[in-house]
Amino acid sequence: MKEKDNISNNIKKVLLVFLLCFIVLISYITYFEMVVGPKIVDNQANRRLWVKRNEVLRGTIYDRNGKALTQSERVDKETQKRIYTGGEIFSHILGYVDIKYGITGLERKYDAELMSTDIKDNIKSLIENKGKKQEKLGDSLKTTLDYDVQSKAYELLGDNKGAVVVLNPKTGAVIAMVSKPSFNPNNLQEIWSSVNSDKSMPLLNRATSGLYPPGSTFKTVTAISALENLGGIQSRSFNDNGELYISSGYSLHDFAGESFGNISFKDAYVKSSNVVFGTLALELGNDKLKQTAEEFYFNKAIPTDGIAVEPSRFPTLKSNEKGNIAQSGIGQSSDLATPLQMALIASTVANDGAMPKPYLVNQVITSKGKVVKDIQPENIGQIITPNVANTMKNFMRSVVQEGTGVNAAVDGVEVCGKTGTADHQENGVDATPHSWFIGFGPYNDPQVAVAVIVEDGGQGGIAAASIASQVMRMVINK
Repeated sequence: MKEKDNISNNIKKVLLVFLLCFIVLISYITYFEMVVGPKIVDNQANRRLWVKRNEVLRGTIYDRNGKALTQSERVDKETQKRIYTGGEIFSHILGYVDIKYGITGLERKYDAELMSTDIKDNIKSLIENKGKKQEKLGDSLKTTLDYDVQSKAYELLGDNKGAVVVLNPKTGAVIAMVSKPSFNPNNLQEIWSSVNSDKSMPLLNRATSGLYPPGSTFKTVTAISALENLGGIQSRSFNDNGELYISSGYSLHDFAGESFGNISFKDAYVKSSNVVFGTLALELGNDKLKQTAEEFYFNKAIPTDGIAVEPSRFPTLKSNEKGNIAQSGIGQSSDLATPLQMALIASTVANDGAMPKPYLVNQVITSKGKVVKDIQPENIGQIITPNVANTMKNFMRSVVQEGTGVNAAVDGVEVCGKTGTADHQENGVDATPHSWFIGFGPYNDPQVAVAVIVEDGGQGGIAAASIASQVMRMVINK
């Protein structure tokens, strides 16, 4: 009897092992089918996907006015050639599609749509086309981009490294997004080795992935935090003697040795007083200033439609790090921001405190003109109150009227903005500051918001403000 029980127990153990193996096998098959399989199918290196992709002549990407930014030509039954009509001008935002180098940018985000077709292989189609097989044409994209504005912004940056972001502050529509240096996606085979080894990183989209100290443009966030957290801030008077003493051996100074004497909160913003805004950062403390920065999506992924954005960064600092806290209030210390981030800050102020969701595509359209997808503008959220936004609009208007941003003025348009001169180092040595400008216009009915950075461009009120002026003029007068 005992022997039978042992045999029975052994059989049970064997069956249990088989059951566990079966469960593991089924679990793996399920995981493979649900998780791994789709990744393999969608992988850029999947040759079967490229065969499928080439069955359809890839759809066209248009600007907002119907100008073709891409073309596709049939090479043979199995291959096609993608042509980018703007060459280097649109390369970062559109990306590229290439069997050897993969898919990036808008091409990647809307790959499925650009491969989709409403042309069917059936008897009805053959009869309608008198027995001829129709070329399968992919769906097209109508983007929010403006070819002329993009081209102008690209031209204005000249030989400088930097970026220009142009948004509709009410909707989040991307009117232009330029990054320099750039590359020509029509010649990837010839240039691939050189652009990958180029220290100036032409493949980097500086508009969305370039992280820079925002300099005094960040005083917009610090001013908002002060309005929200420091009672009576607008009636206060500050004494700016050109130096904010932090500790033995360290002080914060105004730009170029300036000092402004007794100055109001508004004038400190308009004239860009480092002393006052360093003081405000210390009064707010890291927690409150960081909270305001994070409300503007620092340290977070910005919600977008079809745009990959590197999160901007605002530091966590200890209360005894007074020098870094003061520096963080003027856009230095460990503050880092993308140009798109700063354009959204300007847009939020312009849009009565609501941050618009950036997007690039208005419609997906079949080759026969039927709209299959219509993308509507959205707001990310109400970041600040309309009252705070109105106060900041007034401040930013004065910056361009009488402060550091006079070079951003546009005849007949009430432009609002904020300049920035951002200190940074290269190879451990102080370099020429980056030149920043963020702003919008017109004051009463904002139609355009911009962020411009010129790397090593010097004062923000000169290089970046001048570019912003010309870009805004073009958008408003179109």
